[in-house]
Amino acid sequence: MPPTPPESSTPPASPASPTPPAPPAPHGEAPQRTVLAAAFAVLRQHRRTLAGATARVVGVSGALWLLLTTVIFAASWPLFTHMRNQVNYYRYVEDFYPHDNSGLVLVALCTLPLFLLLLGMGSAALQTACSRAVTAGTAGTAVTAGTAVTAVTAVTAGTGARGAVVAVYALRGLVVWPLPLLVTYGSERLTSPALDTPYPLERGTWIFTLVRFAPLVAAFVAVLLRLALALAPAAAAAGLTPRAALRHSWSRAWSRAGGGRVVALALPPAVLAAGVLRLTVQMALPLRPAVRGLLEPATGNFFAAYYAGILAPVIVGILVTAALVLPFTFTAFAVLDSRLRPAGTPDTPDT
Repeated sequence: MPPTPPESSTPPASPASPTPPAPPAPHGEAPQRTVLAAAFAVLRQHRRTLAGATARVVGVSGALWLLLTTVIFAASWPLFTHMRNQVNYYRYVEDFYPHDNSGLVLVALCTLPLFLLLLGMGSAALQTACSRAVTAGTAGTAVTAGTAVTAVTAVTAGTGARGAVVAVYALRGLVVWPLPLLVTYGSERLTSPALDTPYPLERGTWIFTLVRFAPLVAAFVAVLLRLALALAPAAAAAGLTPRAALRHSWSRAWSRAGGGRVVALALPPAVLAAGVLRLTVQMALPLRPAVRGLLEPATGNFFAAYYAGILAPVIVGILVTAALVLPFTFTAFAVLDSRLRPAGTPDTPDT
């Protein structure tokens, strides 16, 4: 009887079985689209919703802007009447008419906050719609990946979020604009060539040069502050309180990962907005003679028709630029804000 071979220590080979799927990559390690590509994807996915929101916001803002401008022109009618009487008097005495629009400049400065408030309210509504679209898209992909992002923010970002965004705009304006305005005013008071009195500072000295170019430095600081707070509206639309949104944007913008991305994302919309505004205003210039020809016979006042004609192309340019540039800009910054937000750390309002 032949000897039995010793048993092998290795188990017998089993039939081939399918290889189990690899576990999903941890959050943050999976390749992501660029911010611009993700923004365009959100715009395509929610094109009907965002297009409708943009049309409503621009339409209502345009109607309110026209109504507010009409009310301001009606309140300024004594100024237009005074201008007309002055030009008739100087024609009668056959003298040169020194046109003085300082009264209209004062009216424009006093009513500028109303237009800024209207612009902020429209921007807040559009920012909220874009942020909800970004959050909904993020939640739709994140639920399958098992992350902590949910769709609750997209549902709860409503009227309260719009109010928070308006408050962020107001607070950001108080942070950014006082410095350049005050420095420019002081520089003009000390170095303007239109001064009727001798220069308070000796022309040609280094102090005069420093004060003369101080507004450029202040404007550079204002641009840095504006970039550092660029993510605040998106953070407020996502559920943060205004102060928390400003702190959130400040910390992300000055971080190593966020600073360069904020600057790189802010430049293309700024260039695009400037180009679109310039092109639209130029294309709308035929509105000037049309508005003047319509209002001058109806009102009997050349100056009211003249200034209305000047404003018409500018208003059209602002509305068209807002409709074309703001949805992409707000969506892109909402995407960047979601990328810079730590994973698994929900945003909590400050107490």
